[in-house]
Amino acid sequence: MVKAGDEDSKRGRAVAPAAAKQDLIGTALAPSMFATLLSRLFNWSRSGVGPRLLAAVLLFSSVVTLTLTALQLYLDYDREVGLIETRLEEIGRSTTGSLGESLWNLDQNQLKLQLDGILRLPDIRAAEVREIADRPNPIRLAIGDPSTRSVVTRDYPLNTIVQGTAREIGVLHVEATLTDVYQHLLNRALVILASQAAKTFLVSLFIIYMFHLLVTRHLVAIAEFVSKYSLAWPPPPLRLERRPPYDADELDKVIDAFNAMCANLQRAYGELREANANLERDLTIRQRAEEDARASEQRFRDYAETASDWFWETGPDHRFTYISDRAGAFSMDSKALIGKRRADAAFGRDAEPEKWRAHMAMLDRHEPFRKFEYRGRDTAGRMHHFSVNGQPIFAADGRFMGYRGSATDLTKQHETEERLRQSQKMDAIGQLTGGVAHDFNNVLTVITGTIEIIQEGLADKPEFAAIAQLIDDAAARGAEITSQLLTFARRQPLEPREIDVNALVLESTKLLRPILGAHIEIVTRLADDAWSAMADPSQLSSAIVNLAVNARDAMPGGGKLTIETANRELDDTGVAGDGDAVRGAFVMVAVGDTGHGIPADIRERVFEPFFTTKGVGRGTGLGLSMVYGFAK
Repeated sequence: MVKAGDEDSKRGRAVAPAAAKQDLIGTALAPSMFATLLSRLFNWSRSGVGPRLLAAVLLFSSVVTLTLTALQLYLDYDREVGLIETRLEEIGRSTTGSLGESLWNLDQNQLKLQLDGILRLPDIRAAEVREIADRPNPIRLAIGDPSTRSVVTRDYPLNTIVQGTAREIGVLHVEATLTDVYQHLLNRALVILASQAAKTFLVSLFIIYMFHLLVTRHLVAIAEFVSKYSLAWPPPPLRLERRPPYDADELDKVIDAFNAMCANLQRAYGELREANANLERDLTIRQRAEEDARASEQRFRDYAETASDWFWETGPDHRFTYISDRAGAFSMDSKALIGKRRADAAFGRDAEPEKWRAHMAMLDRHEPFRKFEYRGRDTAGRMHHFSVNGQPIFAADGRFMGYRGSATDLTKQHETEERLRQSQKMDAIGQLTGGVAHDFNNVLTVITGTIEIIQEGLADKPEFAAIAQLIDDAAARGAEITSQLLTFARRQPLEPREIDVNALVLESTKLLRPILGAHIEIVTRLADDAWSAMADPSQLSSAIVNLAVNARDAMPGGGKLTIETANRELDDTGVAGDGDAVRGAFVMVAVGDTGHGIPADIRERVFEPFFTTKGVGRGTGLGLSMVYGFAK
C-alpha cells in the first residue's frame, strides 16, 4: 500500500514535492550576487562596442552555463532519488517477512530492533509498524523523526501464514528524506557556477582585449578622423597605425572605401560650390521676378477689390473655383458659390431655356462671351440682375483650364430704367388725361351754366325741373372726376401752406371711422418730433382717405389699418432714378393694411387712371391716380 501523493509514487518512483523542486532551482539559478553582476555589466555595456561585446559574451555564456548546470543538477537529482527508491524497495522485499512474524508473535522488542536497523540506512528518517487487529489497543511502534516536507514515503503490508492462508496483520510505514540530496546538489551547483563564471569572465576579457587590439582602437581612430574632417581644408588620406596584414582585411577595405569617398566628396564639393554660385545668381533673379509678380498680383488684386465689378474663375467643369471678395458688397455669398455652376445659382433658368442652352454650348466650345445677363438671389432672397463677361484659359499644352471673367450687378440700373419707363408712361398718360380733362371741363362749364338758365325757366314745370336737376347732378359728378384727373395730371392748382401733419392725420382718422366701418381697426403711429410740412391740407386729406378706402376694400373680412408718420432726409441716393424727387427734409406719411396685397402682375398699372380691380359700379379707378398725382 503506497500513500505518496502523486501517480509516480504509486508506480514505485520517489518524487519530491513541487515546492521542494522550486526551492532547489531558485537556490541554484538565482543568486543575488550574479544578478547584481549582470546589472552592472548591462549598464557598462552602453558606453561602447567593446563593452557591449563583452556583455553579450558574458550574457550568452551565463545562459549556457546556467542551462547546462540546471540540466546536470536535474540528472543528479533524478539519480539520487532513484537510489532512494531502490533502497525503499529493498526494505520492502527484505524486512516485511521478519516484521510480520515478529508482529504475529507480539514481540515488540524484536520489532524495535528491526526498525532500528531500517532507520540506520542512508536517507531513512522514520519507520513505523501498525497492527491490524480487532482487539483493543493494537500494537503501534514508531521510531525516528517524521517530517512533512521533502520526504518520500512507502507503506508495505505485513502478512503471515495462518492455516495455509496469507493474512494481513499490519502495515510497515517508511519515510525517506531528500534533505541530504538537496544539500549535495546545492554544493555541486555552487562549485559548477563558480568555476564556469571564472572561465567565462577570463575568456570574455581575452575576447574583448583581442577585439580592441584588432578592431576597436582602429574604429576610434576612424571616428576621430571623421569628426575633424573638413571639406574646406581636407586632411591627408587616412592610414591605420598597425602592421600591414598579408592580405587586405575588412578594415583595409573600409579605409580604401573611405578615402575614395573623401575624394569623391571633394570633387562633389567643388561642383556644389560652383552650382551654389550659379543657384544664388539664379535665385536673385528669381526673387526679383517673384517680387515683381507679387507686386503685379497685388496691384491687380487691389484693382479687383476696389472695382465696382467682381471677378470670378471656373474650372474645366464650369464650376466656380474663385470669386473675389467684392461680391460680398452685393450680399452674395462667394463661399457658398464655390463648387457650383453659374446655372445652378441662376433664377428663372427654366423660363429662358434657349438662352441658357446657347450659353452652355458656347462654354462647351470654349469661346469667349460678353454681357451675358441673368438673374439670381442674394443671401437675403432679394432678386439681382447680373451681366458677366468671360474669357477661356488654356494651359501651355493647350488643355482647357476653365474661364476667367468679371461680373456686374445691373440691379440698380434695371430698377432705375424701370422707374424711368414707369415715370415716362405715367407722364404720357398724365398729359393725355390732362388734355382730355381740360377740354371736358370746358364742356362741363357750358353745361353747368346752361342748366342754371334752364332751371330758372322751368320753375313752374316740376317734372322738367327734376330732369334738369339730374343733369346738374351729373355735371357736378363729371366736374369732380375732371378735378381728380387734373390732380393726377398735376394741372390742378394746389394751395400749399405750413401744416401739422400729425394733427391732419388725426383729423382724417375721425372722418375714416364711419367710412371704414367697425370691422376695421385704425392704428396711428405718429412721430413725436414730426416736422411741420408745406402741403395742401385738402389734397393730403383726400389722399389719405383714398388710400384708406382702397385698404378697406382689400380687407372685406376685417383687419388693421395703420397710418404712420416719420421724418426723412433724402440725399442723392434717395432721389436716384426719380426725376421729380429733390434732396431735402420731408415728412413721410405711410398707410398700411393687413389685406391680401397687390398682385405682382398689376402693380405697374395701379396708378393708371380708370384702372380698377373692383366690380362694375364699385369704383372709378381714379383714387390711386389722384394720390399719385398729388405726391408727384
